[in-house]
Amino acid sequence: MNWLTRVRNVLPFGAKKETPDNLWHKCPGCAQMVFVKEYEENLSVCPICGHHGRIGPQERFEQMFDDARWSLIASPKAPEDPLKFRDSKKYTDRIKAARASTGEHDALLNARGTIFGNKAVIGVQDFAFMGGSMGVGVGEAFIAGARAAIADKAPYIIFTAAGGARMQEGILSLMQMPRTTVAIAELREEGLPYIVVMTDPTTGGVTASYAMLGDVQIAEPNALIGFAGQRVIQDTIREKLPEGFQRAEYLLDHGMLDMVVERKDLRGTLARLIDYLVPEKAAA
Repeated sequence: MNWLTRVRNVLPFGAKKETPDNLWHKCPGCAQMVFVKEYEENLSVCPICGHHGRIGPQERFEQMFDDARWSLIASPKAPEDPLKFRDSKKYTDRIKAARASTGEHDALLNARGTIFGNKAVIGVQDFAFMGGSMGVGVGEAFIAGARAAIADKAPYIIFTAAGGARMQEGILSLMQMPRTTVAIAELREEGLPYIVVMTDPTTGGVTASYAMLGDVQIAEPNALIGFAGQRVIQDTIREKLPEGFQRAEYLLDHGMLDMVVERKDLRGTLARLIDYLVPEKAAA
């Protein structure tokens, strides 16, 4: 019997244990490995460096509404490929892939519920759905959310996350900028608050329209917020931009935001704002 045979007889060689793929989460901020369970229990915020991860509508609704209970608001149907657009793929194929991966119809979802007993309508953009891009469907969903808030006599709170307008819809996507602005004006005519919470990233045509028109402007820590990209700006003005440019804290220091709020404090902050801003508190 050779030494290899003796070792095999002594040591417990057997089938390799499989480690679950979803046991760890690598933080994009500090590159540390965090237990997924710990990460999710911390509201998808890294417990080591405080990096706020991107989350979708379902998680956001669970975190914001009382008892994690809400009812979805249906969005009007919108034309799905008005320009018959095709690049390396058909636009319709991209939409199907996004719906399959997220389980959502488009990049903006609205729901109604209560926050500390006060009625509220919340809209959430999902960056996982084609970069949260703003097309006709997102414009229709935004208007539906604003009008639901008017019907409920409740504030409309929007969580933005977008790479900008949806290029596959061309000028039709850009038309959503004035359309959403009119919906915000309707809210103000009714004396109802419009509160914006900007999450990472909020850029392009979304920043140039409804993301910057809130009665109160909030952002999550270190969120990227801007219109054009940093490299484009540097190449245009031929100057190096300051450290932290287009991050939430920089914008707060320069008067573009009212506050930067950690995710764990958001629900309480929104509840206080509703107390201050809603003239007739409509308890559920």
